[in-house]
Amino acid sequence: MAKITKVTARTILDSRGNPTVEVDMITQNGCYTAAVPSGASTGKHEAWELRDGGKRFLGKGVQKAIRNIEKIIAPKVIGMDCREQEKIDRLMIKLDGTKNKSKLGANAILAVSLACARAGAAESRKWLFEYISSLANTKSKMPRPFFNVINGGKHAGNNLVFQEFMISPRMKSFAENRRVGSEIYHLLKKDLHQKYGKGSTNVGDEGGFAPEQLKNAPEALHILMKAINDAGYKGKVDIAIDCAASEFYKDGKYTVDVKKLTAPELTTYYLHLIKRYPIISLEDPFEQEDFESFSELRKKTKIQIVGDDLTVTNNNRIKTAIEKKSCTCLLLKVNQIGTLTEALEAVRLAYAHNWKVMVSHRSGETEDTFIADLAVGLGCGMIKSGAPCRGERTAKYNRLVRIEQNFELKTKILNTLQYLT
Repeated sequence: MAKITKVTARTILDSRGNPTVEVDMITQNGCYTAAVPSGASTGKHEAWELRDGGKRFLGKGVQKAIRNIEKIIAPKVIGMDCREQEKIDRLMIKLDGTKNKSKLGANAILAVSLACARAGAAESRKWLFEYISSLANTKSKMPRPFFNVINGGKHAGNNLVFQEFMISPRMKSFAENRRVGSEIYHLLKKDLHQKYGKGSTNVGDEGGFAPEQLKNAPEALHILMKAINDAGYKGKVDIAIDCAASEFYKDGKYTVDVKKLTAPELTTYYLHLIKRYPIISLEDPFEQEDFESFSELRKKTKIQIVGDDLTVTNNNRIKTAIEKKSCTCLLLKVNQIGTLTEALEAVRLAYAHNWKVMVSHRSGETEDTFIADLAVGLGCGMIKSGAPCRGERTAKYNRLVRIEQNFELKTKILNTLQYLT
């Protein structure tokens, strides 16, 4: 039995300089750490992120969450086997007793849940992605990256209403995809600098460029296509957009390119962009309660329609989206729901209805690379973690290259063993 002997927590800073929670879970054999990210563009149905209020850290402190970990959660989990992931997660859900984890805080619960998974993997002598695969009963697979290279919306201080313009290379290995993403990113920087000047290459929360001079989606997509073509990857790189439409929706209309559009008019706008550019994925194209408009767009295009604020990694929301045929893909953010167990349940539900899954970071990230292993372990084939820039983003991409090398080494060993026998 791999008993938990101690659980401690601390305040660390995320990539926006805001406080967040980090936990150490100590067993008889070691210490295992996990940190929790935070979003800026958040769905109103997400699990509750507990903050302190008051003057400390301008109200964003997490001392209450830390006290809940050390005074309420820790005494209950100490002595338990860290490999009992679901049992521990269910215990914390019961201790909280609310629908949205507002008593203990989803940030408090999730930090313990992820640290537990790390401890369980180590005690089982498995890579974290292998352990997640065993928990989810899935086959490990390297994901395709979606790099957010132009930032807008709440992630930047510019005029672009769409939040993320992403590139997704289709090369033979993850390492090659990372290289291609980096090359295009640097050529895009050069193009923006030449056309708009130095200020245009300032970066947003997720490392993508946030030029004030770009006024609308076609302008952003045009210069993005130029960088792709100049890099020599025409036809080898696709584009995805996170619209985050709830952020530019008000009183029944969407403000896009200084125009107020109805949902049907916005659908027409999207279809025009899809026809003109190699867009393969649209995330949150409508506001977070409009399941029907998602469904109408899905009927009119074959590209991937992703639910984020619409579904918030919540089974009840996902079930509604399934019933209304709103999406074809779930954006998986573990801090939207608050435990690894519930996140895995959401994945199983999505897979059972032939949805795809894309693992995602948050705009306020930490150096923790958990989601890299999560994407591989689930075998979902897609991850987005921002631009190939900024340490909290590249940490995930670099972790994936290390995992890929492990895959290659295992394959060589298995092939050698087969030859010898």
